[in-house]
Amino acid sequence: MGEQIKALRVACGASGGELARRCGISSSLLSRVERGLVSPSVETLNRIAQGLDVPLSRFFSDQRSRTDLSFVPAGHGIMVERIGAVADYRYELLGHLLSGNLFVEPYLVTLQPQARPYTSFQHPGLKFLYLMSGSVSYRYGGKLLKLGRGDALLFDASALHGVEAIIEAPVSYLAIVFSLRD
Repeated sequence: MGEQIKALRVACGASGGELARRCGISSSLLSRVERGLVSPSVETLNRIAQGLDVPLSRFFSDQRSRTDLSFVPAGHGIMVERIGAVADYRYELLGHLLSGNLFVEPYLVTLQPQARPYTSFQHPGLKFLYLMSGSVSYRYGGKLLKLGRGDALLFDASALHGVEAIIEAPVSYLAIVFSLRD
C-alpha cells in the first residue's frame, strides 16, 4: 500500500511535505506509511486518498499483479481465417482483452487484391475503424460514407455495416470491437 501511495504522489508531482500538508498529517507519518513502517488508520488513508484525489479503494488493489494487458510485437498478431464472402479480408488479431465485463478485440484488416465489397457485417457491441491506407465507400445502415487515409468511424455494430466499394487500393484499417460479456 505504501508503494502505491508513493507512486501516486510522485506521479502527481508532489513532495512528501506537500502531500502531508494537503492531507493534514505530519510528513513523518506519511514517510512511514510510504515505507511500510506503520499501518495507517482508515481515517489517515481517507485523508491521503483525498489529498491524492483518488478513491480510498485504490489503495486496496494490487497494481503489480494486474493482468489486463496484451502486448503483440509488430508482425506477430494472430491471423484469423474468414470463409465465404469475406475470405479475402485478412484479419490480424493484435491483442485480446477481457477486463471485467468488457471484451476488446483490435484487428488490423487488410483487403487482399481479390477482396470484394461486403456490407453484411452485424454483431453486438461497438466498433471503431481507422483507415490506414486506401479509400473506400463504407455502408452503415442507410448511410454511405467515403473514407480515406486517416478517417475514423465509431458506431453501434448491431446495424449492418461494411465496405460497399473499394475506391483506391491497397486498403488497410484498424478495427477495434468492444462488446460486453454475457
